[in-house]
Order: sequence, then structure tokens, then C-alpha cells
Amino acid sequence: MSPRALIFDCDGVLADTERFGHLPAFNETFREFDLPVQWSEQDYAKKVLIGGGKERMASLLTPEFVEEAQLPTDPDAQRELLALWHRRKTEVYTQLVAADRMPARPGIRRIVGEAADAGYLLAVASTSAEPAVRAVLEHAVGATNAERFRVFAGDIVPAKKPAPYIYLLALRELGISADDAVVIEDSENGLRASLEAGIRTVVTVSSYTANENFSGASLVVSSLGDPGGEVSEVLQASAGVRPEGYVRFTDISALFDTPTQERRP
Repeated sequence: MSPRALIFDCDGVLADTERFGHLPAFNETFREFDLPVQWSEQDYAKKVLIGGGKERMASLLTPEFVEEAQLPTDPDAQRELLALWHRRKTEVYTQLVAADRMPARPGIRRIVGEAADAGYLLAVASTSAEPAVRAVLEHAVGATNAERFRVFAGDIVPAKKPAPYIYLLALRELGISADDAVVIEDSENGLRASLEAGIRTVVTVSSYTANENFSGASLVVSSLGDPGGEVSEVLQASAGVRPEGYVRFTDISALFDTPTQERRP
């Protein structure tokens, strides 16, 4: 048999990073650079629909904002500024991870440990910067389990989610086919990317994604849950796998015996 793999998104899957990490890190960076903006939670609920941190920052650069903030209008100079802002934002975010501001989501460490024991390949495929992803990964699953992961992150593909490139790269580098992997995502953009790559997908909704469209997912849950802890609510069970109380590793492995969901347009 070919090896099987679990491929995790990072933000919203390993930890609730958007609300407690990325948003405050963006706002701290804006303050440090004297930029006339602070994103509210309502603002950020719209920004999370944009894949990638630099891309979210770039959405600020309207002519009106550039004028108000007295920023350069030259595209090359703006790209340099965005890179500078994003490097600092990543540093602030990594400090927040180290300060334990973002607890791991329920079930992550348990599922990862069981998958590793079963000989599964493990990977993270994320649009976030690699240092930030590695910091969250080690925090969420522990140093020993983190060493078992391949990390695919940041600006290593031509376009970020919802484009499928990060998942296609992960499949290629892991040496497996789409049928040999299950992705765990939390957002519609992530789901669109994984389905376009032909991979069965479990969605565990997060702070900003509960009302998104997850048609095509094999399983949608409120969280992976944990025995004696947070209960997992099944929101959609298109593949016929319906966990009770919490998502078990056997529930995820059972998805390999179900038809691959149709790719979305």
C-alpha cells in the first residue's frame, strides 16, 4: 500500500490563531509603523477572506490610504514596505505564540499522535509565513511530534489559497496521490484549494469561518473535540462518517474508504 498522509492547515486548525494571534499582531505592527489603521474584529472577518498576510496588508494600499499615511506611490517601494511590515508582523505573532496566547484546538495533539503511531505522513500546508507556522505547530503538537511534519508555507507557490498549488506541492513532495491524503481545513478558501487538488477534506470550523460554504467537504465539525473535553458537533457528514462526541483517528482513516468528493468549480 502507498503511505497515507494527513495534511493540516495551520491558522484556525492547529490553534485559534486568527483572533488571538494574527489580528493583534497586525494591529501592533500598524501602531509601530504609525499607520492610521486598527482593524476591529468585524474588519478582520472580511480580511481573513484574503489569503496571505502580505496580501491582507496590501489591501490597505488604496490611493486614499497611501495619501493619508504619506506612503510612496511607486509599486516597487510599496512592495518593499509590505515586506518590511510583514516581517515585523511575523515577529510579533511569533512572540504571541511563545507567550501561550493561542491554545491548541481540541483534538489536534491526540489525532497527530495517533496518526504518527499508525505510520501516516504528516504535513502542514499554509499560506502563512513559515516561521509563524513552525511556531504554532510546535506549540500545538509538541516538539517531538512537530519534528515529524513536513511544512509547506508562505510564498513558495504561484498563488495562495483558494488556488490549489500549496496542496499540489505537498502531494508532490510527499510522493503520494490525492487519494492517499486527507486534509484538515477550517475555511472555505482552504476547502476550495484542497478540493481542487482532489483531496478528501475534513473541515473544523473556527472563529471567523462558521458561516462559510463547505459544500464538497467529506465531514464538517465544530471542532475535533476530545474525550472528557469539548464535544464535537457534526455539521455535515457527506461521506457518511459521523463521529460521536469527538472525532477519532479511526473516523478520519475511514474517509479513505469513501468516494472522493467532487471538485468544486
